[in-house]
Amino acid sequence: MTPQRAPVRLDDVRTADQPAIASERLSLRPLRRSDMGLIELYAGDRRVASNTASIPHPMPPGATDAFVTRVMAGQGDDTVWAMDASASGMAELVGVISLKRMDRAQSEIGYWVAPVVWNTGLASEAVAALLAANPGGARQIFGSIFQDNPASARVLTNAGFDYIGDAETFCVARGAVVQTWTYIRQMQ
Repeated sequence: MTPQRAPVRLDDVRTADQPAIASERLSLRPLRRSDMGLIELYAGDRRVASNTASIPHPMPPGATDAFVTRVMAGQGDDTVWAMDASASGMAELVGVISLKRMDRAQSEIGYWVAPVVWNTGLASEAVAALLAANPGGARQIFGSIFQDNPASARVLTNAGFDYIGDAETFCVARGAVVQTWTYIRQMQ
C-alpha cells in the first residue's frame, strides 16, 4: 500500500522568489483564492478586458479560478501580484500587475486596474513600486499598450519608459487585431 500525501492547499503555494512590495497606498502581494471574486468582477468588465490582450469577454465560467490556480501554483513564465489597497481604506484588490520573463535579462510588464480607481494614480504607483523593486533583476522591461488607451501609455512614460515602435496583437475580448505602442525601460 502506497502512503498518501496530504493534499497541498493552493493558499500555501507561493513561488519562493515572489516578494510583497509596498508603496504609499498599495501592497503588491501574491494572489490568493479570496481574490477571485474581485478579479472576476473587475476583469469581467468589458472596459478592462478590452484593454488587455488575454482577458476574454464575457468571462467564461471557471476562467478566473483557472488563472488564480495557475498563478498560485507557480506555473507559467509570469509572476503576478494583486494590487491590494486595503491599508488605504480601499478594496483588497484594485488591480493586477505582472512581470513576464522574456529571457535572462528582459521582462514584460502588464497590468490592469479596476474602473472604480481609474485616474487615481494607482496604476502609476504600482508600476513605479514594481520597477523600484525589480524582483527579477531585469536589465530591460518592455510594455505594450493598445493605441486607443493613452492613459496606460502615460503610466509607462511617467515611469521612465521610452517609446520604441508600433506593433499589433490579438485582443481576445475584441476578437480582433489591435494596434499597439511598444515601450522599453532600461534598468540600472
